[in-house]
Amino acid sequence: MENKPKNQQSDRRYFLFALRIMGELVWMIAAPVVILALFGKWIDTRFGTRPIFLIAGFVLAAITSGISVWRRTKELGKEYQDLDKNIK
Repeated sequence: MENKPKNQQSDRRYFLFALRIMGELVWMIAAPVVILALFGKWIDTRFGTRPIFLIAGFVLAAITSGISVWRRTKELGKEYQDLDKNIK
């Protein structure tokens, strides 16, 4: 493994951390929206209540995603501070 300057190593750590954050948050937002919207559409089709449950699925997904993202970003903030301490 080649010896990289400390600045280049820290830049790489920050970049990889940012990619990890992006990946986690995208899934935390997209998965509930897709799952709950499809489930709401299925219920609407089954009971003929269009679009009540589809809209309810979107609302529930927004609430669920918002809470999940908020909690995870608090944890990631602590990890970022630890990463910052370890690099300096």
